[in-house]
Amino acid sequence: MGKKKLNTSKINVSTQACLDIAEIKKNTVILKDGTIRAVLMVSSINFALKSEDEQNAIVSAYVNFLNNLDFPLQIVIQSRELDIDEYVDRLKKRRRNQTNELLKMQTSEYIQYIEELVSLGRIMNKRFYVTIPFDPLSDTHKSFFASLTEALKPATLIKMRAKKFKRYREKLDRRVEAVISGLGSVGLNAVELDTQGLIELFYNVYNPITSKHENLINVDQMRLRTDENNF
Repeated sequence: MGKKKLNTSKINVSTQACLDIAEIKKNTVILKDGTIRAVLMVSSINFALKSEDEQNAIVSAYVNFLNNLDFPLQIVIQSRELDIDEYVDRLKKRRRNQTNELLKMQTSEYIQYIEELVSLGRIMNKRFYVTIPFDPLSDTHKSFFASLTEALKPATLIKMRAKKFKRYREKLDRRVEAVISGLGSVGLNAVELDTQGLIELFYNVYNPITSKHENLINVDQMRLRTDENNF
């Protein structure tokens, strides 16, 4: 009997305990070790289509950008198969509602072209992200047992106080501005993900199959529902 209870308790442990993320708020990812992260979504450029002089200028600007950094960065490339079924369904709906026969015929030809293109192979969609960290304390000075204790702490016990969070976030903001400016010199546009964007990003990463069929609700609605449950 005792053995059955033990197995049940293991199953009921929340998956949140296995994640490094403690909470996401005010456009910031707060990790369980007390460090924070900002995430930028970055545009891309077709390097191969540039002239040799343009390529050299881009490489030189990128090298200068990296040399001017005094903190680490993480560059993430997310590659997902592009699902165009919904797009094709919208086109077919427009074709049915189209009164102009010429436009209806052109829409049919375009739908056929898209379907043939997809049948030839998978079409991948790539997104580029830059993760900017801020660590108030160096992890190199922590002992093994201290790091292990932090990893086992539940998220509710390590939520960052508002005053401390504001101070850390101001320092992180300066790093974000420096990175956006540096990427701009390379010819890349970067925008910081807000709270909703961060939640959707990690939801899609940890739920790649479910996220295709179930969209995440807006974070403002999530807050509203939480407030209503408290009354």
